[in-house]
Amino acid sequence: MPERDRRLALVTGASSGIGEAFARQLARDAHDLVLVARSSDALESLAEELRSESGAAVECLTADLTADADLRRVEERVRSGRAFDLVVNNAGVGTAGAFAEQDVEREEQQIRLNVIALTRLTHAAVASMLPRGRGAVINVSSLAGIGPYPFTATYGATKAFVNSLTEALAEELRGTGVRVQALCPGFTRTRFQERAGVDPATVPSFAWLTPESVVEASLASLARGELVCVPGVGYKLLAAASGAVPRSAFRRLVGAVQGRRYRR
Repeated sequence: MPERDRRLALVTGASSGIGEAFARQLARDAHDLVLVARSSDALESLAEELRSESGAAVECLTADLTADADLRRVEERVRSGRAFDLVVNNAGVGTAGAFAEQDVEREEQQIRLNVIALTRLTHAAVASMLPRGRGAVINVSSLAGIGPYPFTATYGATKAFVNSLTEALAEELRGTGVRVQALCPGFTRTRFQERAGVDPATVPSFAWLTPESVVEASLASLARGELVCVPGVGYKLLAAASGAVPRSAFRRLVGAVQGRRYRR
């Protein structure tokens, strides 16, 4: 397919999990891709596979988005060259356990990736899309962003920021042709839990989503023009119910459930 007939998408955290699932689905949907992750080997392997399967043009950017120089390099790629039709801010990290027991340097890195990198890349994307009057940004958030989540306090706070930023930005962009989405999945079978220190065995099997189902829900929701996407019927009900519960009761309930997992 000629370049002019293909759309261009950038996906961060593309080497595994939800980011990889986005890359695969977007390639099937006639997108060329710019893939961003820290692992160059994993990126190149995925890129070769996608080029072979879909004929997509795939560019790999190896970058640690918590490092200023790498983040600026990816920002510049978003602002210059061929215009992006979609930017997926998927790269993220979490920690689990009592806040006072966490490594504060790791907590800061979490904020740098989940908040600062996402904000700067969203800004770069929106600024480049507005003059053309089209484009979209998907900010991968979490159900943990809908309220206070004891024992994942910093992670939940970063995702609450993502939700608030995305919702406010949607109102600013009303009528411009540029769209944003906050994608808020629940437990999803990726390497995220392992890295965050979450034991998958403590989560009921019925509660797990797949990366593919999350991406399918996100892209369908984006096509419908929906601002917030919560994949899965059960999680939709949970998100709706949380809004009807006083925040004091919500945080105590979540604290009791989470405390059984993480309290020492």
